[in-house]
Amino acid sequence: MKNRTLVISDIHGCYDEFVDLLSVVKYEPTDDELILLGDYCDRGFKSKEVIELILNLHKESNAIALRGNHDQMFLDALNGGDDYIFLHNGGVNTIESYCGLNWFENYQGFDFNRYLEAKKFILKHYKHHIEFLNSLPFYHETEEFIFTHAGLNPFYENWKEQPNDNFLWIRDIFINNLTQVDKTVIFGHTPTINIQDEDCGIWFGGDKIGIDGGCCFGFQMNCLEICEEGYKTHYVESKSKKR
Repeated sequence: MKNRTLVISDIHGCYDEFVDLLSVVKYEPTDDELILLGDYCDRGFKSKEVIELILNLHKESNAIALRGNHDQMFLDALNGGDDYIFLHNGGVNTIESYCGLNWFENYQGFDFNRYLEAKKFILKHYKHHIEFLNSLPFYHETEEFIFTHAGLNPFYENWKEQPNDNFLWIRDIFINNLTQVDKTVIFGHTPTINIQDEDCGIWFGGDKIGIDGGCCFGFQMNCLEICEEGYKTHYVESKSKKR
């Protein structure tokens, strides 16, 4: 039985902040359960390093890692899916984290053929990352909580029957309505500053708790601690701080 559960979401390539936050909360793999709610890549500059660390935490410390919509966009783009949505949501930073900041240097910022070469490079040299991301589940359930990246569709009586896209993308319908479950839903995806005025701390919304502090947008990375005393909140500020 673990002493604490620590929940972090939406790391988005912000490797340094993630490492700092684990230090702030004094994460001890033998004593603590670590649950990560997805979106490990895009926007920040160290997606490769984040995914490598999480893969190792999963293998060595049994950390639970869930799938986010950005992780899915990355996988889809690598497998011939929608390049536009990936590239226009921070995907270029992911490509450069794997291939080097100078990958597009001689192409005036971006070149599509060079991008196609990058995808081949990643598929060849980082197969273990791709296999790991492909293995990630859409949710984790305990006696008291449901953990997922984006939320649950309240119009599904059996939430497990909702489309997988809902676990990755849902926002307002979930946030603004009561769920149909008797467990608290803990989610990321929607920065809490968009839910509660000018506050990027953890949002406690009754039957749901939002933890995305918008670190990749210059705000903060949050950690929700669940322990015998209840909830505790922790955070580190983004190194590209906006405030």
